[in-house]
Amino acid sequence: MTIGRGRALTDLIAAGGRSFSFEFFPPKDEAGEAQLWDAVRALEPYNPTFVSVTYGAGGSSRGTTVRLTGRIARETSMLPMAHLTCVGHTRSELEQILDEYAAAGVHHVMALRGDPTEGPRAEWTPTEGGLDHADQLVELVAARGEFRIGVAAFPERHPSSASLEHDADVLVAKARAGAEFAVTQMFFRAADYFSLVERVRERGVDLPILPGIMPILNLQAIRRQGELIGTDVPADVVERISAHDGDPVSMRAEGITQAAELCQELLEGGAPGLHFYTLNRSKATREIFEKLDVRP
Repeated sequence: MTIGRGRALTDLIAAGGRSFSFEFFPPKDEAGEAQLWDAVRALEPYNPTFVSVTYGAGGSSRGTTVRLTGRIARETSMLPMAHLTCVGHTRSELEQILDEYAAAGVHHVMALRGDPTEGPRAEWTPTEGGLDHADQLVELVAARGEFRIGVAAFPERHPSSASLEHDADVLVAKARAGAEFAVTQMFFRAADYFSLVERVRERGVDLPILPGIMPILNLQAIRRQGELIGTDVPADVVERISAHDGDPVSMRAEGITQAAELCQELLEGGAPGLHFYTLNRSKATREIFEKLDVRP
């Protein structure tokens, strides 16, 4: 069951369905593109609600993102959702990018403030003639009336945020500006996700929030990424993964097992679905699905 232009994720959830979705990033060369399409074809049989394609800081992958999302729209049964960020763009440039997406047959956008080119912990400097916050971008996209809009959410404090409460306020502002659903940053404690949902509900907003899942296949890589984006790798997770140090095969298997356990806890607790950060590969996601008894 997919989100058509006339069907929102909220409709799917209201009908009792669960959303499974995948995220890809624009590859840098032909080999990377071949790997991406291998992953796309392997995951297509799972009938995802949507697949998202990231958008590099400052527009570094703009052309590739437009091309990829257009190709997914034309050549697969999957619904593509293109990322769009405020970073490095004026308002008129953002409108032009939206024109390109619409011309490519892409009518779903993940509207993000985006990270500075120097990284998520760098100081934010708005572009002259551009936008300063994600809710402003949501308003700009929503005003066109031809796009469905998703946004980002943070179960743990955003690196530039003053508090978890402030993060909830920001997410609520994006919902009220026209966002239909949110996808979280990766996290490893279900309690962090459920606490975020509770904070948003306390503010009177019933926005569907999809948990973002990234299995730990390499502990050091996940730790480095977590430090950048403000995601904590809990001590008990580290202990279980580290017990397999020196054996990359069993370490990977433990990472898949833990990710599946997290997914199960989230679904049993009422999460409306799962969004997988695939890193342009399909194997880990398919292995998690197998443990969850999710079939193509």
